[in-house]
Amino acid sequence: MQRVVITGMGCLTPIGNTPDALWRSLESGISGIAPHIPDDNNPDPLLKFKNTAQVHDLDLSSLSSTQIQTSERCSQFAILAARQAAKQSGLTQHHAPANTAIILGCSTNGRHAEEPEIARVYRDNARVHPLSIPRSMASNGLSQVAIDQNITGPAFTISTACASGAHAIGTAFHMVRSGMVSAALAGAHEAPLTRTFLRAWDSMRVVSPTQCRPFSADRDGMTLAEGAGILTLETLASAKARNATIFAEILGFGMSADAHHITQPRADGPTQAIRACLEDAARTLHATDQPGDTQSLTEQIAYINAHGTATQTNDAVEAAAIASVFGHLAPHIPISSTKGFLGHSLGGSSAIETLITALALHHRRLPFTYGTPTCDPAIPLDLITGSPRPAAAEGPILALTNSLAFGGLNAILCLRSF
Repeated sequence: MQRVVITGMGCLTPIGNTPDALWRSLESGISGIAPHIPDDNNPDPLLKFKNTAQVHDLDLSSLSSTQIQTSERCSQFAILAARQAAKQSGLTQHHAPANTAIILGCSTNGRHAEEPEIARVYRDNARVHPLSIPRSMASNGLSQVAIDQNITGPAFTISTACASGAHAIGTAFHMVRSGMVSAALAGAHEAPLTRTFLRAWDSMRVVSPTQCRPFSADRDGMTLAEGAGILTLETLASAKARNATIFAEILGFGMSADAHHITQPRADGPTQAIRACLEDAARTLHATDQPGDTQSLTEQIAYINAHGTATQTNDAVEAAAIASVFGHLAPHIPISSTKGFLGHSLGGSSAIETLITALALHHRRLPFTYGTPTCDPAIPLDLITGSPRPAAAEGPILALTNSLAFGGLNAILCLRSF
């Protein structure tokens, strides 16, 4: 097994369109949740909620006319975020195109291409745009990135709702660790904030009428968002050989299915995934001649970036899973949800949150939970509130980032500072 590290990052988020800008906003306590601005600038009067978290100042000037014609907002996020990650890591200069993978998560690509054309069909009985099919493919963003970066290795899109990004990064991690490829671009992208989609979520009654407040006693739902986060993964050996900047090391990946309910989670599923992640991290350490086992790793986890959607059920279930795995240690592990800053960009969230976790380890600063002054007394967690918290000044820091998706699909990643 190879050790796998993160050497490049790219993102577009409601609080910054580069990792540096994103980190500055997290440090400064700047939230991206604000009144929603529709594509046509006409607010929907029937929506019970008014706020979303949108990406602003999107600069498409570097995209070719072909890229713009054959993509839509969601895929454009993927192209731009992947460019950042590839450039920062020097990916294409140091890894052969055929030995590099692209694994992206996306649960709702194409909404900005589909919805206007569907309206034209039903309103005007008109013909649709000739590129509607390729623009609305779930894998359009993936193909756009492959073309843009001239990467010819394994490439596929994963669609597992809110866990899509974590599944993509975890799969890429296993591929690089095993030697199947030498490097990968991995992450997720989502741009789901269209009129029909927002109406659909409104009907589910899980969106906060104001804004999400993860783990607060008065939490009343999520805030919908958009964004992208993409990482460059490669072996430690290749990164060290060219003295690349290493943001964090990935140690383990675990996943599970609740096999219970399409929208109602239960703690057994994420509990199993967290344990599987720690076991996988122990395998990494054992195979690379590093000390550590599952029990010692449980005792070393020093931060958890929670899924933390701010629904009553999700936050309680996630807390129960953490308590089940960590027992008496659970109330003493610093934890935060960054969705108070970023909203919930569905499959994109887990990728952006993995990127944030890597930045937190790199800077040794743990982000706080925006919008939540104190943790729900019924949830015994060490929730970081009010301001970022310093992490240990020396030595390795281990962290988990949790993703709990609709359909009971769970994906957990374990990262370590480098």
